Parts: sequence; structure tokens; C-alpha cells
Amino acid sequence: MDKSYDVIVVGAGLAGLAAAAELGDRGKRVLIIDQEGEQSLGGQAFWSLGGLFMIDTPEQRRMRIKDGLELATLDWMGSAQFDRPEDHWPRRWAEAYLYFAAGEMRPWLSGMGMRWFPVVGWAERGGAFADGHGNSVPRFHITWGTGPGTLAPFIARVRAHEAAGRVTFAFRHRANAIETVNSAVSGVSGDVLAPSRVERGQASDREITGDFHVEAANVIVTTGGIGGNLEAVRKAWPRDRLGEPPEHMVCGVPAHVDGRGIAIARAAGGATINEDRMWHYTEGVKNWSPIWPNHGIRILPGPSSLWFDAEGNRLPPPCLPGFDTLSTLRHLRTTGHDYSWFILTQKVIEKEFALSGSEQNPDLTSGKWSAVLKQRLGKGATDAVEAFKEHGEDFIVRDNLEELVAGMNSLTGKHLIDAAAMRAQIEARDAQITNPYAKDAQVIAINGARAYLGDKLIRTARPHRFLDPANGPLIAVRLHILTRKTLGGLHTDLSSRVLGPDGEPVAGLYAAGEAAGFGGGGYHGYNALEGTFLGGCIFSGRAAGRAAG
Repeated sequence: MDKSYDVIVVGAGLAGLAAAAELGDRGKRVLIIDQEGEQSLGGQAFWSLGGLFMIDTPEQRRMRIKDGLELATLDWMGSAQFDRPEDHWPRRWAEAYLYFAAGEMRPWLSGMGMRWFPVVGWAERGGAFADGHGNSVPRFHITWGTGPGTLAPFIARVRAHEAAGRVTFAFRHRANAIETVNSAVSGVSGDVLAPSRVERGQASDREITGDFHVEAANVIVTTGGIGGNLEAVRKAWPRDRLGEPPEHMVCGVPAHVDGRGIAIARAAGGATINEDRMWHYTEGVKNWSPIWPNHGIRILPGPSSLWFDAEGNRLPPPCLPGFDTLSTLRHLRTTGHDYSWFILTQKVIEKEFALSGSEQNPDLTSGKWSAVLKQRLGKGATDAVEAFKEHGEDFIVRDNLEELVAGMNSLTGKHLIDAAAMRAQIEARDAQITNPYAKDAQVIAINGARAYLGDKLIRTARPHRFLDPANGPLIAVRLHILTRKTLGGLHTDLSSRVLGPDGEPVAGLYAAGEAAGFGGGGYHGYNALEGTFLGGCIFSGRAAGRAAG
């Protein structure tokens, strides 16, 4: 590679690729460096389900969903709950993204060849007040091809610029410092790492074979967050809001997602804000076939599974499956245990269980309708879910409740759950199933979900009694806290320029994606509405690529 470029992009994930594509379109000479090998091009986005938060789309209208910018803004702001002086730019980013998601986003992405699954998902439904957290309507658009399908048009654009000589990749180049002269960016220096043949996502070695120094007056940091670094997660954990961090967590991202790039940008003069805002899931299970260390997978549940704490107490609303992640996390941290339980039936797992990630949804990832119809409309759960049910250490399957509880107690070795007490809770719920005036909040939520055509077709089981043997077997799933996203990050203005502690831009320094809190240093505020992570990477990366250089 040459010694100087117009712009250096640190990180070859979705945000970095979006930035590089825009830079190449403007004729800039770009160097993309990444500490991982070429086999990891695309970063975390590769592993995603490909969900995008979009507003008032043809997909929504075909599913009879009435949406609009005003309603989406009410939902976002009610969820974000911005309450700090430093939330000025995060709020501006949120407003800009909403305008983008309601307007240019879909036609722009469609013009690059991106397509979406026709049934729009309904994530983070809220479950409390109308002006609080949650999506009032379904907005989660699954990209045809999942994460790889989301990456494909950006990789194609960047590869075309590479062929034209405008973009250069430098894999296995680990940045150690963003160099500055008179407080302005002058380049990047770091280590050259030995080539690595590990599979995508696996932990690679850190053998150093040399060093590098490259000059550029502009650097864009797109290195992701801290979800693979449990020490960093615990250090940033908001104990005042969520209690003490769990002693045991599973990782939803590879080990190299460690926050290194954020620290390097901070050393170059950038400021970080809202580092205590984070997004970790409460429905994690250990991957029976792990790719990265301590690999966890998130269950994407429908609304019917009964949720109990470690001692067998049913969780209170709005701690219902798929409704309010942060409230559920907050409640679970008061129980004194690091895990909880789903209890469900075979009918529920067949209709409602999905697993997050491209590798757990090969039918959607393949982009073949024949594969999707076979998996989603055929008999039984998907192959991936059935594999977890058979091989996953967190899954217990029994013919009756007493045997199920015995298996749950045996798995934990703590014997905390009383079968009679659990039976009483499930019987009370079952008694409400055929009551048209049901007072059980979860039964009301199930009926509400089935009022949406998409949920009724493929995501919500017909209401039934769990203790009726005809609906069995019974299934228990032990759930762990799963690390995933940091909602805060490098403080940026609407041009993705990184701001210093004084609020002024650091000359030549930009950030995008999770490293910048997906825009502004935290455009989600305290809560995410889902589909906003990939969307934020695309939007902030595009902004950086249109401004830098």
C-alpha cells in the first residue's frame, strides 16, 4: 500500500463499507484497514438477521400496517428518553435517521438491489404507556439474504472502487494510534499481524510481524463497540439503573469487538458520551456449536412463552417475550440470579421460536423461496431450532410439568423451583385462554399480536393450554444475559465529525456505526427499537463518507 491517502477507514464492517463506498463515488483515495483477515469482511453485520427499521414501506402497507413519520417519532422519542445536556447531537441524529427511514432509505437501498422478506416483524412492542418505550406497529424489515444480503451491495460498490484503484484494503493491520499534528489528524500507525486462516468469527492470533504508518488528513473510525469484551461491559454497566452486572454472561459478538478503536479515537482527542447506555438481551442461550469464545445466540420469541425467574416466579408485565428488553433486564437483575426460564409447548416452539443471526436462518440467508417455505411452513420448528432443542445444554424437554421442573433443578444444581407453585401459576394462565375477557396481561398481548396478519400467519401460535398433554411435550429453556450493543460512543455531529471534550470537531477525525453510538454518540438514547443497528451503521457511514476528505 502507498504511504498516503485522502481518507483512512479503520474497520471493514458495514459502517466502514458504507463510508468507503461513498468516498469512492466522490473519487477519493481510500485505505481500509482491519485487524482481522479478509474472511471477516463485513464484521458483525454478517452475523445479523438483516433487520432494518423503516417507516411506511410497501411491505408494511401490504400487511395492512398504517405507519408514518409522526408515529415513528413518538415511538422513538418515547423509547430514547433523552435527558442529558450531551443528548443534543444524539437527538439530532435520531431525527435525521427517522426522516431518512421514512423517505429516501428504502428506495436508495432498493436501487442497490436490496430486497426484503414480505412479512414485517414486530420487535420491542413496549407494553406500558403510549408515550413510553416500544414500536406501536411492526417496522422490522428482514433483508432478503439476512446479514450477508445487507452487506452485498456495499461490498460490491467498494470492490468496484478497489478495481478502479480508488480503494485499497489492508487486512491484518491493527491500528494502535491515530496520529495528529497540531491537534489535526495526520495518519494512522499500528501493527501488522501474521496472516490468519481461522474461520470468520473465530478468535485470531495476535502475532506481530511488523508495523506500519500511513498518512492521511482524514480518518473514519468504524470499529464497533465493546460487546465481546466482558471486562469493558462490566466497567461501563449502569449500576444505578440496572443493578450489579451478572457474574456470568454469554457473548453475542466475536472477541475482536473489544472497544479498541474507540479508545484510540479518544486518545487522539475525541470525546465519548453515554457510555453507560447499553443494549444486552435477556433471551440468550449457549451455542451448542460455538464459533467465537463464550458464543451465545438470542432467541427471538413470539409472545406466548411463559417467563419465570430462577426461583420459578412469573415475570411481571411489561417483562413479556419481545416487549421491553431493558425493563426485563432491570427486573432480572433484582432477582439475585444470572439466568431465567422460558416454559413453552411444542406448538409454541414450532410457530414462535426463531434464532437471531444469518447462520441460524440458512433459508432466509439463501434467498431461496423454496427453502423459506419448507422451513417456515413445514411441519415442526426450523432445523436450527430443532438442533438447539436436541443438542443445546439450556433446553429441557419432558412430557409433564413435574418431570420438567426436576430437569430444570437438575440442570442448575440449585433446586430453587417448586413444581406445585409453578403448576399453580400455569394453571391460572391456562384458565384465561378461553376467556374472551381475559385479565392476564400476556393472554391479552397474545390476542393483540394475532390481530396483526403477519403474526397470525407465521409468528404467534393459536392460544392453547400449556398443561394439556395434547399440546406437549413441555419445554424449558434456560436464558442467559447476552452481550450485544453499546448505545453510547464517540460524540459526533451530523457530518460524523468527532467532537472533542470542548464540543468542537477534532480536525480530520470522523466516526460511524457502533463506535459512534450509531450516530451522535448514542442516537438510541436508553432503548433500541430494533432494526436500528444496521440502519444506524448504514446512515452514519454514509454521512461520514459524504463529509470526510
